[in-house]
Amino acid sequence: MKVLVAEDDQTSLALLRGALRKLGYEVVESANGADAWRDLRRTGSRIVVSDWVMPDMDGLELCRRVRADPSRPYVYFILLSGQRIGDSNYAKAMDAGVDDFLLKPVDPDALRMRLRVGERIVGLNERVRVLEDILPMCAYCRRIRDEKGGYQNLEEYVSDRTATRFSHGVCPECAKKHFPDLSR
Repeated sequence: MKVLVAEDDQTSLALLRGALRKLGYEVVESANGADAWRDLRRTGSRIVVSDWVMPDMDGLELCRRVRADPSRPYVYFILLSGQRIGDSNYAKAMDAGVDDFLLKPVDPDALRMRLRVGERIVGLNERVRVLEDILPMCAYCRRIRDEKGGYQNLEEYVSDRTATRFSHGVCPECAKKHFPDLSR
């Protein structure tokens, strides 16, 4: 699995790189949040280990962008801090979508445990995505069953869950079948 590391401090980056490679991960390195955002989209990494304070874009803004992109599969986000995270900062990070925290210098055993949790969550998220791709549809009326057990038409179901908009028309076959007078 690829792990994207966003870290501007070369010593911290070297320690993370060594620990991650020793654990068997492929490491994608980014020197700041802006590069990490570009590299994440390019590589498809599913776990991010990001420093909080970086030039160009900090770790919180990077996490916000990751969470705001509905086209991306779930990314497990670990935020690094060089100092204790107080309650207000902890809440700010959680609101941004951070999954976990580590203090610098990173303890390799703590990193290994966080990564195991991250892999599990990414895997479970993939299973949910596959199940969400299966639409429980009535074979007769073609309506979709929602989470509450009710049924709604396909257009409402899709519109409620995506940014998709529908435009309706009539295909030539249906025009002949339903409007025979118009097709003459």
